[in-house]
Amino acid sequence: MITESDSFYENLEIMNTNSLLININNEDHKVSGAVKKEIPKIELLVDAVFKKMLEGGRLFYIGSGTSGRLGILDASECPPTFGVDHGLVHGIIAGGDQAIRKAVENAEDDLNQAWIDLENCKVNKYDSVIGLAASGKTPYVLGGLKAAKNFGCLTACIVCNEDSPISKQVDHPIEITVGPEFLTGSTRMKSGTAQKMVLNMLSTSLMIKLGHVEGNMMIDMQLTNEKLLKRGVKMLNKLEGINEKDSLELLKKNGSVRKALIEWKKK
Repeated sequence: MITESDSFYENLEIMNTNSLLININNEDHKVSGAVKKEIPKIELLVDAVFKKMLEGGRLFYIGSGTSGRLGILDASECPPTFGVDHGLVHGIIAGGDQAIRKAVENAEDDLNQAWIDLENCKVNKYDSVIGLAASGKTPYVLGGLKAAKNFGCLTACIVCNEDSPISKQVDHPIEITVGPEFLTGSTRMKSGTAQKMVLNMLSTSLMIKLGHVEGNMMIDMQLTNEKLLKRGVKMLNKLEGINEKDSLELLKKNGSVRKALIEWKKK
C-alpha cells in the first residue's frame, strides 16, 4: 500500500526544526494536486448524493481513527454553517463517541459494527453512505459499506490507495493517492489532509446546491455568537444595503439572515 510505503526522508530525528517544517510542507504541497485529479469523480458523487437528498435522503460518513474524526468534524459543522437539521449529515466513528478523543482498541477490526451503528440511526434506502479509510481496507468501513450497498443505499468512499478492497465495493470510489507520508505510515498527515479537502468540497457543494447560500454568503448560518451576528449585519448590508441598526434588529427578531431578508423585502 502506498500509504504504508517508506518516507522519502531519512534520519528525521537528527533534522533541525526548520528542515522538519520545510520537508513536511513540501509533502503537503502534493495533496491539492492529487485531489484535483479526482474532481471528475467527486463531481459525480456530489450530483448522486444531491439527487438522493432531494428524495429525502441523508448523508452518513463512517470511519475509524483520524478518518472517522474527520467525518464527524464535517458533519458537525453543517448545522451551524448552513442551518440544516442535525440529522441531515451524520458522522459515525468505530468505537462510538468515546473514540473521538481516545482510541478504542480493535474497534476498526469489526466487520459488522458499522452496519449496527447505521441501523441505530434508522438508515434507509434513500440515504448515502461514504466510507472514509486512508488504507482502503479498514474492516469496520468495508463491512458497513457492503451492508449498506446490499440494503440499497448509495455508497462511496474516500481512500488514499488505488484498487483497494473498499473501492471495489462502492458505487463511487474516490482515490486520493498522495504518496508516502513524511512520517512513514502516519496517515493523519497527507492522507488526512486529502480526506478533509474532499469532505470540504463535498459538503459545501451539496449545501450550495440545496439552496443554503446566496451569492457567496451563508444566509442560513446559526447566529450563535457576536462574531456571527456581525457577519450577518455585513451580509444584510451587502445584499440589500440595510444599515447596522436595522440589520441588528432584524437579525435578533428573526434569528437568521434569510428570514431577516424575507421580512425586509415585505416592507
